[in-house]
Amino acid sequence: MLMENSSYPVYFNLTMFVNIGNYRYLTFVLCFLLYTVIISANLIIIVVISREKTLHEPMYIFILCLSINSLYGSAGFFIRFLRDLLSDTHLISRPACFTQIYVIYTYASYELIILGIMAYDRYVAVCQPLHYHNKITPKVVSKLIAFAWIYPGFSVSACVFLSSRLPLCGNKIPKVFCSNWPVVKLSCVTTVINNLVGMFVSVSTVFLPLGFVLYTYARIFHLCRNRSSEFKAKVIQSCLPHIITFVNYSITVFCDVALSRIDLEELNPFLAVILSLEFVVIPPILNPLVYGLKLPEIRKLMLRMLSCSKHD
Repeated sequence: MLMENSSYPVYFNLTMFVNIGNYRYLTFVLCFLLYTVIISANLIIIVVISREKTLHEPMYIFILCLSINSLYGSAGFFIRFLRDLLSDTHLISRPACFTQIYVIYTYASYELIILGIMAYDRYVAVCQPLHYHNKITPKVVSKLIAFAWIYPGFSVSACVFLSSRLPLCGNKIPKVFCSNWPVVKLSCVTTVINNLVGMFVSVSTVFLPLGFVLYTYARIFHLCRNRSSEFKAKVIQSCLPHIITFVNYSITVFCDVALSRIDLEELNPFLAVILSLEFVVIPPILNPLVYGLKLPEIRKLMLRMLSCSKHD
């Protein structure tokens, strides 16, 4: 019925769900509340930046894009995950699995490219302040955002298409969500082309943005070395939220990449699930908290909106 012996199985089996017995309902409630917090926090950031004209600046537009991407990525994960928590079986249809792969991988790529763009914005603001408004124009911002959305869409589509064409010798995916590499490892034939395309996409959407962010901050820190304490404090205040977001996301990406290359069945099942979840859970909830609490402009407007809503 499930065509497990077929080269193109109708369903995939997500095998990393732990049998939590009577705790499944408590886990569902906690995860549902977490998802609600993610939606609420990111929506607040989006509404504040959209409504306040003084925040229609490049840095805040990029923060807005991060929040939109957080909603996009968390929806691609949580909607299915919450359903699976209450289910006795964890089968996902082939089209739904490849759709989830596309959403989660584009979410990851969007995030890293936007973080790279934000690093360039901070670099110009700190190292070339007199040229900032000439270099970071609304037209440039629009082009950078368009590139951040379009390129990952096409590159991840190529990976997903190649994976969907592979004849498979199984249907078990050792994760709590669909992922490309575990599917490729199920292939009954050589995956040289998949590996080459996957490597190119990983380099262009993950490692290049990571390397660019490190390079820009090396330049910024080099510039700050001989400057006054007041200048350094302003730079830290401006760059710290981005640094926190970048470091956090780098760690979660590293964990996800590392998990995809090892035998998860040898790990403690709870540890494996937690490490798998942080990639799609921590950045969407941390980003709005970091930018909402650390940037005084957003924090003041958020408090003003909340106070107005109370008076109403």
